[in-house]
Amino acid sequence: MLWSGWGDPAKAAELPEPVRKLLRDLLGVREPAEPSASFGEVRLHPPALSPPILADLRTAVGAAHVRFDDDARIRHTRGKSTPDLLRMRAGDGSEAPDAVLLPGSHDEVLRVLRVCAQHRVAVVPFGGGTSVVGGLVASRRGFAGVVALDLARFDRLVSVDTESMVAELEPGLRAPQAEQLLAGHGLTLGHFPQSYEYATLGGFAAARSSGQASAGYGRFDDMVVGVTVATPRGTLELGRAPKSAAGPDLRQLVLGSEGAFGVITSLRLRVRRAPAEKVYEGWRFSSFKGGTAALRRVAQEGPMPTVLRLSDEAETMIGLAKPGEIGGFQSDAGCLAVAGYEGEGEDVAYRRERTAATLSALGGVYLGPEPGEAWARGRFAAPYLRDALLAAGATVETLETACFWSGIPRLYDAVRLTLSAALGSPDPSGSGGGPLVMCHLSHVYGTGASLYFTVLTAQTGDPLGQWETAKRAVNEAIGLAGGTISHHHGVGRDHRAAYAAEIGDLGVEILRAVKERLDPAGILNPGILIP
Repeated sequence: MLWSGWGDPAKAAELPEPVRKLLRDLLGVREPAEPSASFGEVRLHPPALSPPILADLRTAVGAAHVRFDDDARIRHTRGKSTPDLLRMRAGDGSEAPDAVLLPGSHDEVLRVLRVCAQHRVAVVPFGGGTSVVGGLVASRRGFAGVVALDLARFDRLVSVDTESMVAELEPGLRAPQAEQLLAGHGLTLGHFPQSYEYATLGGFAAARSSGQASAGYGRFDDMVVGVTVATPRGTLELGRAPKSAAGPDLRQLVLGSEGAFGVITSLRLRVRRAPAEKVYEGWRFSSFKGGTAALRRVAQEGPMPTVLRLSDEAETMIGLAKPGEIGGFQSDAGCLAVAGYEGEGEDVAYRRERTAATLSALGGVYLGPEPGEAWARGRFAAPYLRDALLAAGATVETLETACFWSGIPRLYDAVRLTLSAALGSPDPSGSGGGPLVMCHLSHVYGTGASLYFTVLTAQTGDPLGQWETAKRAVNEAIGLAGGTISHHHGVGRDHRAAYAAEIGDLGVEILRAVKERLDPAGILNPGILIP
C-alpha cells in the first residue's frame, strides 16, 4: 500500500479542474505551499534496539524475518487517518518502529512476546495498517524500543466445517484473499468495510469492524465464534460453542481489544453460502428526517435488506453518496438511500418487494438500479479521493458514532454544528468559506443506527492543529449528545479520553486489571485503548 496515502498508487484519483474550482470557490482551498516529501526524504530515528535484543528476536522468528531497513520501517509507521497521512506527507517518520518482525506460527509469537517482555520492548500488532484512530503508534516512554509485529505470514484457510458453517482462518489474511479462498468452497464472510481491499481478518476482530453489508451479514464480531490469542502470559483458546452460559464470554475481551491484551493468531468464523444474486437500487427521500424514519421502520419491522444506508442532503448534493465522485450539485436531489439484496433469487425478490412497500409508504421515490449499482462499483474508492483532496490543499476526514433511534436527531445536529464551529463557520452547509459537513446513516439495527460523517475544509498553515482542535471538540459533543465514541473505527489513541468518559472510572479500572493480568510488563500496544 502507498506509504503516504491509500492503496495502489496506480489507482490514484485525479481532481478535474471544475472540482478544483469548486473547492476554491466554495471552501477557499488553495494549493499547499510546499510539495509532499518523497520516500527518500522521510526522517527516521536510528533503530534503538541493542545487539542482545536483536539477537534474541532473530532466535525467536529467524533472522530472515527481522527487518529494520528503511522501507519496512516507513511502511509500518502509523495508520491511514488524515493526521497520519499529513505527517507522512511532511516527511515525519519519528514514530517508526525500530524493527519489523514477521512471525510464522503461534509459538513464534509467544517467543517474541517473552523476549519483548524480558527486554521491555513495546510490541505493535500489525495487520493491514488501515487504522484511522491512531491505533498503530505505541508509546516509547519507559521502553527499550518498539517493534511492529506483522502477521502477513498468517495467511491460510485452515479448515472448513460446512455442517456447522464455520471456517478457521489465520489473522494475516487480507479480506480479498479470505473471500477468494472461501469462494472455492462456495462460501463468503460477507464483510466488506471501506478498508476491505487492504485490511486483515485479525484487524477486523481487534477493532470490532462493521462492513457495509452489515444489515444482512452482521458485524465482524457477530461472525467470530472462536479465537486463539497469544499473550505474554501464555495462550487463550476461546469459543467451543456458538453461545454459552459458562460465565462471561471471554471472547468479548479480545474483540475490540486492538492488540492491547494479546495477539490474535487464529479465528473461527461463521460463514454463509455465497449469494446467487446481488441487486442494489436507489431511493430518494425529500429530507434526512423522513428517510431516517423510513429506514427505522424497515429495521424494526423487516425483512432486512443486506445493505441499507441513507445520505443526508449535503452528501447527496456533493456526490459522495456515490463514493469516488464529487461535484453532483442537483438542487432537487433530496437524500439518496441505497438498498441492496444478496442471496437466493426467491429470497431477494421477497425482501425487495416488502422493503419497497415500506419505503414507498413513507415517502420514498424509487430511482431504479443505477444509483445502487454506482454505489456498489465505487464503494472502495473514497480513500483515493481523500489523497487527491489532501494534495489539493483540503483537509478531509471521517468520523463515526452510533446511538438509539430516538437520539439520532440530537446527535446528528451536535456533530455538524460542532465541526462547523470548530473549523470556522456556524453554517453546516459550508457557505462562506467554512467546512462542508456531510453524513450518512448506515449499519441499522432495530434499536438504532450509526452516523458516519465526512468533513471537508481548507487547510490552514497548521492542518494538524486545525483538525486536532476540531476532533477534541466533536469527541466531547458526541459524548454529551449520548452517542458512542466509535461504532466501528475503534479507540486507538484518538478516542482514548472519550472512551474513558464513556465507560466511567470503574470501567477503566476493569480494563487496567485485565491488561495487568495478561500483559504485566505493559508491552502490548502501550498508549492504545487503555485510558
